[in-house]
Amino acid sequence: MIEKIWAGRSPLYLLLLPLSWLYGAISTLIRLSYRWGWRKSWQAPVPVVVVGNLTAGGNGKTPVVIWLVEQLQQRGLKVGVVSRGYGGKAEHYPLRVTAETSTQQAGDEPVLIFQRTGAPVAVAPKRREAVEALLAEQVDIVVTDDGLQHYALQRDAEIVVVDGVRRFGNGWWLPAGPMRERAGRLRSVDAVITNGGQAQPGEIAMTLHAGMAVNLLTGERRAAASLPHVVAMAGIGHPPRFFATLEALGVQIARRVPFADHQAYQPDQLAALTPAGETLLMTEKDAVKCRAFAQASWWYLPVNAVMESAQATVLLDKLVAQVKNITPETAK
Repeated sequence: MIEKIWAGRSPLYLLLLPLSWLYGAISTLIRLSYRWGWRKSWQAPVPVVVVGNLTAGGNGKTPVVIWLVEQLQQRGLKVGVVSRGYGGKAEHYPLRVTAETSTQQAGDEPVLIFQRTGAPVAVAPKRREAVEALLAEQVDIVVTDDGLQHYALQRDAEIVVVDGVRRFGNGWWLPAGPMRERAGRLRSVDAVITNGGQAQPGEIAMTLHAGMAVNLLTGERRAAASLPHVVAMAGIGHPPRFFATLEALGVQIARRVPFADHQAYQPDQLAALTPAGETLLMTEKDAVKCRAFAQASWWYLPVNAVMESAQATVLLDKLVAQVKNITPETAK
């Protein structure tokens, strides 16, 4: 129902508008309090890049973070990643993610980013503490996974990821609409990356390219369409995107099982999804939480963000130039 309201297909959003106005007033006041100096923000000694979004729900932000980290690494930079660690609960903060760190401690996204990129990743509810932990690693630049509205941390560049299909729904603040900030905020960011759909003028078009399905136990790789009797599950911000990806690959889906974003799974809970020995196919974000108790018929589908436009290169050149404290023209 809430997706229908946010998409503008139900007039019930009118009942929630007073709460949205309150949300908008509070969020605007918080932002202005930092701009006008009523609250103090902290400037890191290295460039900080925020990758965030304006809406609630999954927009494909984590694949963008992974893409950005890998691209900057290829340009010779040591990149650190900061996350709030939503869904995790550590004994102490800041928490440095290692190969032994569980998703129960750090949350699923930080563990996934660490496993995919090998970059230093630090988690803390107060992002300044996470950045300070990374400074000991001699990082050249810090990428924050989410945190566009976390104005206590100053940033040198802001990147917003937009769902190109859903865009901004009815355009209202939460809870009447999906917006954390109104669409006009895009005018002040450095780049807008549009995941799927049709990118608007000035936006960087992005697509998610799926790889081979990977078995959680053995690491075997196989074309997703070749998997038999597939039960598809997804605990991400927008599960229908994952199911649509599988359909585009030719996967014959017997059943779709959506879960809440950052869902904490139990072994019996997932084993019950395939009582007759069907194949369980999940997202990579889910897989990092399930590998410890995976069964032989469990697979995941990794995806990679692909951006082929010249605008993406310009963005990367700008970020490299900030690290080197030179202009992009000189960097060439």
